[in-house]
Amino acid sequence: MNTVFFDVDTQLDFLYPAGALYVPGAEAIVPVLGRLTTYAVTHGIPIVSTMDAHTGADPEFAAWPHHCVAGCLGQRKPEVTLAGSRGPQHFIPKQHVDCFTSAALLPLLAELQADHYVVYGVVTEVCVRHALRGLLATGKRVTVLADAIKELSAAAAQETLAELTAAGGAIGASTDY
Repeated sequence: MNTVFFDVDTQLDFLYPAGALYVPGAEAIVPVLGRLTTYAVTHGIPIVSTMDAHTGADPEFAAWPHHCVAGCLGQRKPEVTLAGSRGPQHFIPKQHVDCFTSAALLPLLAELQADHYVVYGVVTEVCVRHALRGLLATGKRVTVLADAIKELSAAAAQETLAELTAAGGAIGASTDY
């Protein structure tokens, strides 16, 4: 089985209290993200990393505070989430909550030819939800790792997970990898 890890928006502005759009408690998943990156590298699993990369005047800022402005510190990823020269990692910059609006994503997924997507990151009910929907639409197996995601609203996150399972996706844990 050809598995691809799908890392959604694990960026400094979301993961840490000093971040511009901090997800409360998200720093707790950073060690899990690091273990997943190491596992992927060790087992030759490609990682697709979506990354908000906003310009200073993006329309998204009408709904959300300025965050992940391209080239700024908050747009970067924690070092533990970077495969570097150790393994294949593909970065997909995006300006919208839905990573499937990036013209680069579908050709990359076609190239990777995954049978199974393992999804983790932030924010569960926003960008992770959009990623799950798009990946499910590929017809491939999709698993979200419950201990490697973080939400703003517990109720909205539960709705996202219910939507995933109703559509045929699965909920797993990082300890499965």
